[in-house]
Parts: sequence; structure tokens; C-alpha cells
Amino acid sequence: MNKGRLKKALSPIADGLFGKQKTVKYVKPHFVVRPINMMLEDLILNDDISWGKYAFSREPLNGKFSDEQRSELTSKCNACGVEYARKYLSQYKETEPAGLADKLGVKVFYPEIPQNADRVLFAEYKDPNKVYIYTDAVKKAYNTMNQSQCRDILGNDLDITKVLLAHELFHYIEKENAQTIFTRTEKVELWAPKPLHNRSGINVLSEIAAMSFAREITGLSYSPYILDVFLVYGYNPEEASGLYEEMMEYAGKNSRLPEDTKSNLEEIITND
Repeated sequence: MNKGRLKKALSPIADGLFGKQKTVKYVKPHFVVRPINMMLEDLILNDDISWGKYAFSREPLNGKFSDEQRSELTSKCNACGVEYARKYLSQYKETEPAGLADKLGVKVFYPEIPQNADRVLFAEYKDPNKVYIYTDAVKKAYNTMNQSQCRDILGNDLDITKVLLAHELFHYIEKENAQTIFTRTEKVELWAPKPLHNRSGINVLSEIAAMSFAREITGLSYSPYILDVFLVYGYNPEEASGLYEEMMEYAGKNSRLPEDTKSNLEEIITND
């Protein structure tokens, strides 16, 4: 499936953090279902620029940027996330997302599912200081991990709740630093009759930086964007496979099929 058709088919599936979905009517796309461990083996090798391309594909203003600009903005967002993670960990002498939330005065709630059950949602931040982690999604993810070889890939110490909470905490921190933080101060010029200016914020910068922030705080060795596929898989393996195809497309790689059983990780080890 080419990139244009793939993007159109997947647009209702996930348009935000860890598989947020728009509530729209659409003809259900069909994708070849892959084993989750195979998809994770491939995705864990994607670099930050590839993840930036994937993230920008969900940005309404994506067409305003060249590939070079997207790469530059991605790098700056990743640096921003790391900077604020280190700053806040040092300032509050706290290494755990839950502890940091408590010291920041952020209230964390753990309902089973969102009130709006028409969309899949794993976590969200709500102004002024509330974070919701939806436990049904977390339980499904751990069931997936226990029934597959995912632990060998994602790590036995992966704490999904910590990653989700860290990501959402960044959005609170971003709001508190709105006048100076890169993700808020960076703007793109939209059309306006001269001599007027029409400058707009870029929503995706927040998400890229939040992923970097979560990675730095939790010590992950890979991008949390991988969890888009992992968490969606617990609800719908076919749609997770569609996301995998899209991510591999943006990384400039071929997506594998179930019969392609040779592990990419095994191949790398053999080549080394």
C-alpha cells in the first residue's frame, strides 16, 4: 500500500498520543495482522528523525514544512524534552513520575476507561492540573506482553503507567513555561495580507518533546512512539499492524509479513 493510501486509511485510527482516535465514521481498512513481537523488533530500530516524520504526519500544518525543516524541528523538540526532564528532576530531587506529579501539584486519576467511550484513549492531560491514566489500556498492554516475547524487546522493567504519566506531565510543565519553552514559542507563518502577520503554533512539537521527556525520565532505550503500536494491539491487532506499516513507510523501510520470520535483531547480531 503506498503512502497516500496508507495515510488515508489510517487517519481515523490514531491521531495523537499512544493511539488517540477521532470519532468519525469510515470504511474499516484491512491490514495483514503481524505478530506484535515482530513489529516491535522492526520499530525499535527506527531513529528519531523517522519518528519525527511519523509525528508530523498528524500535524495539520505539515504541508508548510520541508523535510529538512521537519528534521530540524524534531531535533530541537527532542533536546527540549531532555532539557526539561533533567531540569525538573534536579530541581525537585525526584526520579519517579508519580512523585514529580505530587510535588508539582498535578492530580493523577486512574479510571478504567474514558467517559467518552467512542474513542480509544490511553492517557490525557486536562487543564489546569489533572492527568488521567486509563487502566483498561494498561491491563491489555500487560496481557499482550505476557502472551508474547515482548518483554525480550521492550525490557522486563518497562512500566507503562510511568511512561504515560511522564508524557502527560510534560504537557503540564509546558503550560507552566508557555512564555519561554520552545514548543510554545516556535511559530510558523501562515498567509495574511501584507503588512499583517499570521503566526501559528505547531501542535506536533508538544508531542515530540513529550515523548523525549518521557524517555529521559523513565530511562527507556527506545522511543516511546513504539508504544503507539503496542497499546493499540491490545484493542485491535489489525489496526496496530496498519500503524506498523505506516511507521515503517516513514522510516523508509519495508514492512514485514508474518511469514518473514527471521528476526531483524538476530540478523544484526549475526552481521556484527
